[in-house]
Amino acid sequence: MDNQRRNQEPQGTIEAYDVVVVGGGPAGATAATDLAREGYSVALLDRAGRIKPCGGAIPPRLIRDFDIPEKLLVAHATSARIVSPQDVNVDMPIEGGFVGMVDRDVFDEWLRERAELAGATRKTGTYRGIERDESGSAIVRFKRKEDEAEEHIRARIVIGADGANSAVAKDVFPSGNEIPYVFAYHEIVRSPQTKQTTFDGSRCEVHYRGDLSPDFYSWVFPHGETTSIGTGTAHKGQSMRSAVKQLRRTTGLDEMETVRGEGAPIPMRPRKKWDNGRDILLVGDAAGVVAPASGEGIYYAMVCARMAGEAVKKCLQTGDAKALAQTRKQFMKEHGKVFWILGIMQHFWYKNDKRRERFVSMCRDPDVQKLTWEAYMNKELVRRDPMAHVRIFFKDLAHLFRLVSPG
Repeated sequence: MDNQRRNQEPQGTIEAYDVVVVGGGPAGATAATDLAREGYSVALLDRAGRIKPCGGAIPPRLIRDFDIPEKLLVAHATSARIVSPQDVNVDMPIEGGFVGMVDRDVFDEWLRERAELAGATRKTGTYRGIERDESGSAIVRFKRKEDEAEEHIRARIVIGADGANSAVAKDVFPSGNEIPYVFAYHEIVRSPQTKQTTFDGSRCEVHYRGDLSPDFYSWVFPHGETTSIGTGTAHKGQSMRSAVKQLRRTTGLDEMETVRGEGAPIPMRPRKKWDNGRDILLVGDAAGVVAPASGEGIYYAMVCARMAGEAVKKCLQTGDAKALAQTRKQFMKEHGKVFWILGIMQHFWYKNDKRRERFVSMCRDPDVQKLTWEAYMNKELVRRDPMAHVRIFFKDLAHLFRLVSPG
């Protein structure tokens, strides 16, 4: 039984839509765009002034699959530097590819504008809950401003795309559907314009140091004129602001102007259930589709939303609510194995600094680098060179049992 209120129908005329999407990030905007293009009436509800804290990395496959214009890319990272607890650097050039960097305020707004151009109706406000009218239809409640009266929208289907702390999920699903989180914090700073630091505007840096994060990693991601410097951890006692301050000092970015600082939870495992078996479906961070170990979420959020759009379309056409459950089944079929592997990697290699040192050492290996970048850019386990997987397996065992030096 969910926690939705069953009240008398609100007074006055209520706008009715086939779909109401709560949350206008990459997942919500993508679902709204796809369904509006199919001819369904869609309302896209998003809070004013929301900027998602995010490193902003997107792979080439996302750019291709979702028709992202080049103008939205503020930087092309063509290499990564992995830094060990003992300050050992391993550089990983990306042969024949890149990591695209986007600013989430601009990127997300462009996606919302695209949804509007496709026919979705944008509404700015804060979600307040879901009621049921006498017929059982969902009524989404929201406020444009805190001191204003609530407004209401009727929906045949509600898509909850309102982030890791999804209010839709809390309202709809009973306890037992919670997921673990990493809390992330980053600061946006002005990028250096001189070569007085080790900063490289075409390189992403990933720092595996227990003093900065005891269970995740820290990063320096270039965004053209600005740079994202952040860290994440599930340990509530860890001071992320202090860790970022330390990282800025280590990388020579402590004197750069701080544009803003922001934090948010990052889900580390998909929820066990994404739909209520009736008319409500979760997508993106609300569904928990962020890759373990890497924390990558934009691509998986948009893929999840596209699958959700197909499921909602089928549900609206047939009236069969069971179609909504296909979203999670399809996503886990296509990406569950990758999530499982990354989860094991995070659990084992991020456990302490000795293991992090060996993990960074593994990143020197050409096979590891090749498979890492091909898997990242194409978003699938690489099948063209199966023997590379075998070689990595035995090398991984060698590191695990300390048969090789981490240096």
